[in-house]
Amino acid sequence: MQLEKLFKMQAALDTHIEEKHQLKEEDLFERKVLALLVEVGELANETRCFKFWSVRPSSAKEVILEEFVDGIHFILSLGIECGFDRQQMELNVGESVLGVTEQFLCVYEGITIFQKSKGLDDYRQLFGSYLQLALLLGFQDEEIEQAYFEKNEVNYQRQQNNY
Repeated sequence: MQLEKLFKMQAALDTHIEEKHQLKEEDLFERKVLALLVEVGELANETRCFKFWSVRPSSAKEVILEEFVDGIHFILSLGIECGFDRQQMELNVGESVLGVTEQFLCVYEGITIFQKSKGLDDYRQLFGSYLQLALLLGFQDEEIEQAYFEKNEVNYQRQQNNY
């Protein structure tokens, strides 16, 4: 995955949003953490992996991918907030031994740990855990990147339309 490119694109979007909404002097870390938690919940909801009481199938792959990419936006943004976009970011993502539901819980735990530490190792762990979830959901790096590019453009359009 082209993390350097994604970090640059996210930094530009973050700057645009912060300038438009006069947030340059605000500490947005906690709000971004909450936003990430909500986005992960929306992703889980679309997969329906935890809905043992329902027979309805998960949403279409494209819908799930778009929700997944929303999480990527906030993970990147949190990394930028902590200055990790300037670090050499090697993410060794192997296949998870967990099921999808358990991997979601692992991601939630990673978010909470990172929120408290704001440490690079915990950030890498969180990002890697989220990418392991992508593998479990059947997503490859190339389609994640393409979906990120497309959603990044949508996010700019939303800002122009006072979303």
